[in-house]
Parts: sequence; C-alpha cells; structure tokens
Amino acid sequence: MKILLGIDYGTGGCKVTAIGEDGSFVGEASTEFPTHHDHPGWSEQEPQDWWNALKSSLSSLSAKGVDLSQVVACALDGSTHNAVLLDAEFRPVRRTIMWTDQRSTAECDALRAGWGEKIFSTCYQMPAPTWTLPQMMWLKANEPETFAKTRHVLFVKDYVRYLLTGEAATDRIEAQGTLFYDMKACDWSPELVELAGLTLEKLPAFIEPTDIAGRVTPEAAAFTGLPAGMPVVCGSSDSAVEDYGAGAVEPGDLILKLATAGNVNSMTSAAHPHPKTLTYSHIVPGMWYSVSATNAAALCMRWLRDTFFSDIASAGDGRGLYARIDDEAASSPVGARGAFFHPYLQGERCPYWDSSLRASFTGVSIASTRADFCRALMEGVAFSLRDCYRTLEEMRLPVNRIFLIGGGARSRVWSGIVANVFNRPVAVPVPGDASFGACLLAGVGTGVFSDVKDAVAKCLRVDRTVEPDPRQAAEYERLFSCYRRIHDALAPVYRPLRG
Repeated sequence: MKILLGIDYGTGGCKVTAIGEDGSFVGEASTEFPTHHDHPGWSEQEPQDWWNALKSSLSSLSAKGVDLSQVVACALDGSTHNAVLLDAEFRPVRRTIMWTDQRSTAECDALRAGWGEKIFSTCYQMPAPTWTLPQMMWLKANEPETFAKTRHVLFVKDYVRYLLTGEAATDRIEAQGTLFYDMKACDWSPELVELAGLTLEKLPAFIEPTDIAGRVTPEAAAFTGLPAGMPVVCGSSDSAVEDYGAGAVEPGDLILKLATAGNVNSMTSAAHPHPKTLTYSHIVPGMWYSVSATNAAALCMRWLRDTFFSDIASAGDGRGLYARIDDEAASSPVGARGAFFHPYLQGERCPYWDSSLRASFTGVSIASTRADFCRALMEGVAFSLRDCYRTLEEMRLPVNRIFLIGGGARSRVWSGIVANVFNRPVAVPVPGDASFGACLLAGVGTGVFSDVKDAVAKCLRVDRTVEPDPRQAAEYERLFSCYRRIHDALAPVYRPLRG
C-alpha cells in the first residue's frame, strides 16, 4: 500500500499519522517532548528534541507494522509564532521561545502605545506576548549576542523540514504568526522586520502549503527511516491544518479545539480583523478564519495528570491515566460540587489578553474530592472556550456546524461537557486532527487528490455527534456566569504580582 504521512508538531509533542491513498487509516504514533520553564512565564524548547521526537514517533509507527518504505510523500505542520534562530550553518543559536511564553509584556505595552494602529492595519493582529515580534524585541534588548549569531530564521515545522530536505522555506499562513507579515502585500513588512531587530535576508522565502518543498536527503533517510528522495510537501501552521483536516472548509463552520491550547475558530469567506481575535488565511484559497484562543486547554489535563496522578502507574485495567481521570470526573456531578477551575496556567489570551492571570481552584469545600477537581478542570476549560466564543458572537460571525477536535475530544466526558456548555450539537471528526490534515496536504501536493476540498470529501469521517442535554445546558449557563464573575474578582489581585 502506498502511504501518505502527516507530521504534526504540537506544543507538547510530535504526532505522525499514516493513511492510504484512499484515505484509509493506517496508523499513528506520538512522542512528547519537554518545555523548559526556567523562570515564571517563560516557555522554551530545544529544537533537537523535535528532531529526536520525529525519529521516535516513526520508530513507534514502524513497530506497529507500518512499512515506512511505502511512504510516498509527507507534509508537516507545527505550532506557530515560534522563531528558530540559526547561525550561518543552520544550527540553532539558542532554545526557541514558544508562543506560550509571557516574558515580553513590556515590549507589547510599548508596541501597543507606539505602533498599535500600524501593526493592526498591517498584520490584522494586536501585540501580545504570543507573537514573534515582541519576543525578538526582548531578545534584542536582553541577549544581543544571540542576534549577533543569527543568520537565518525558520519556524518549527520549517526547521524540521530543513533537516529532512536541506531546503529552507515557509508558507504565508505561518508567516502571519510573526506580527511582521503584511497581510495586504502578502510579504514581509520591511518596517516591522526592522523593528524586530531582523533583516529581510534572514527570513525564508515563501511557498504554498501544497508545494513540494524538497526531498528527503540520504542523511535524513538514515536517521528517520523514511525513503531517500521522497517528496516533502510544505504544510502550514497546526491551527490552519487541523481546521482543514477536521473538515471545516465552508464559511460558517466552527472549530472547538481541546489540544495543548484551546481554540474557537470561525471559518469565513473574508478577513474579519478584530483587536481581540487572531486572523489567518485558510488552507482553502480565498477563505479565512478568526481565532479566539486560550493558552491552556489539554495542557491543564496534562498538568493534572503529572501533579495529582504521577504516583499511579495505570488505571489498573490497561487504559491508562487519562481513562482514570475520565472515570473520576464522570462520578462528580455537574458543577463539581461547587468547585471552579480557571485554566490560566500561562496567563491568558482571549478574551482578556492578560499575562498576569493565574490558574485557580475556587469554591472548594471539605466535601470536595479528587473527582470534583477532575471535573472542575474539564468544566473550567470548557468555560474558557465559551468565554473565547463571546468575542465571535459580538462580531456576529455565523455558525452552521461545530466540530470538536484535539486530544481532549477523545474523552466522552469532556466532549459532553463542551456540548452542554455551548448548548449546541458538536461533531467529532476522525481522525480530524492536524497530522491527518497534513496527510491530506501531502496527497494534494503530489497529485493523489485533485485539490484540498477533494481530499477532505474523500477521506474525512465523523466519529460521533454529541447532543446537549437541555437540563445540564441550563445549569452550565448559570455556572458560566459564576465563572466569569470569579475571573473579574480575581484579575485585579494578580496584576501587582506580574513579574
């Protein structure tokens, strides 16, 4: 069987998915890699860990019986905003500052004060620590030696693709995540690139997400097990690729994402820039999507697992810790017996854009159990997504279909909570994630599918549709109001603590 391979670099790990040319599922594997938090609010990763994680994931895929020699093409996607600074030999000069990093708050304040109108009109976004521009400004001021060594800038998936092919490039959707890309000119903004402390010569050229970016070198083949000479398709940002791979290819489609971060993404036929959202081009030519995003969604579940379940090797029945957490959450009633969780483990983006916010459990009583903490965490993340959605409601963007994606969507408990918090049916596509979307791009780029919509029509399936329960939905509407009041009360408490 000829195999198409999708390689996804999320914030927490590398996932590979293999499908047949007919869209049939062949296999998947994943490897986590660490994020380093050397100081409060800092988030950095080692680029070498991404490369090692790809090898590990492909080895696991092979061990599951997938013949890597039959892979005929691959494409990549990755979390955006993450600049990989490289020397003249394309070697990293430091760890990569990740999009969840909050250190550049002062730079963002200065940008909003002096450049806010220019940046918004050029880039369709407002400055926040998640963007590459303020991150580079922080480095320029605090690590001038880093800039002295930097000769090339790539981004996560582009750097890994360079290691696979020896060719350096990026796509325009990825570039839109920098805050120095001109949306109207469809090119780098010289003025904002200079403000970032970079030069145009250090930035990659543009190709399309479905273009063949290069071929696997003999050295990369020896390291990964992929066939030498195999075409590698460009790909794009994980958000764009996962929306596409989930089947959100028509205006009015809405994505709810329960991955490391949480997203509420609305598909549109034109750009709708808003100061409180993110605005990106879609994989489907001519379409756009508006993003209202929270910094921590499934990341909170991973934190709960590592913090409160680390001493439990398994659930005792082979299903693992997440299944154990699901069972405990299911045993707690709606509202978690009064406990609330606000998922601000790394500050917050939408709708508050407040890096000083901190996560909290409130409403805890002597009657609270670990099961209540598990359910409160799931409910708190769902409330956070609902909070994000308020901005899209204010923008009056239409919603015809809702798709729930990300690792958290595999939890039937969490999926049910989300459907009830939104009080709308939600469809859970399968596989419907970024690595699957990357598979489809690999097929489009090599002619297996006629175009991007043809690939989705032939390959995507819906696993289940989750219907809301009217009584639970009504109770969650009341609890959401409490959730928002708790945020409003605690936000001023955290601001003097911002470091």
